[in-house]
Amino acid sequence: MASPPQDCFDDRPLIAADVARGVSRLLFRQDVYALCEVPLNNGRRADLFAIDARGQITIVEIKVSKADLRGDGKWPEYLDYCDRFFWAVPQGFDLSPFEEPGFRPEIAGLIVADRYDAAVIRDAARRPMAPARRKAETLRFARRGALRMLGALDPGLGGMD
Repeated sequence: MASPPQDCFDDRPLIAADVARGVSRLLFRQDVYALCEVPLNNGRRADLFAIDARGQITIVEIKVSKADLRGDGKWPEYLDYCDRFFWAVPQGFDLSPFEEPGFRPEIAGLIVADRYDAAVIRDAARRPMAPARRKAETLRFARRGALRMLGALDPGLGGMD
């Protein structure tokens, strides 16, 4: 087994980690708890994968540059793995592309964040997941969180990412 990520977004600009931290704080205040860089069964990796007390799953995709946003054609593949999907960007990011049809503003929410906090600019549409997928993803979330905690206690035991 591979070891769990010690620091999320190690291979990305520091601002991505800052956005993740701010979004995680926002979600926490809403009683929604997130894990970072979560692999999905379709081979994709969600930047933030979160679950609330009712079992609703939210995926947040972080973008820190226009090139990063424009080059991401894979994001629709996340939609089957969540009830809500959000884009998250740093303060000062040009928000106009998120209104374009290709970025599905009728489905995708939008969050602006810094390292201390975040604000929902547009809420995401709720699109219920299939029950079997929800059960499988909830179990994977719980096991991944437990393995990451175990990895923090004993790096030789934890991990699955």
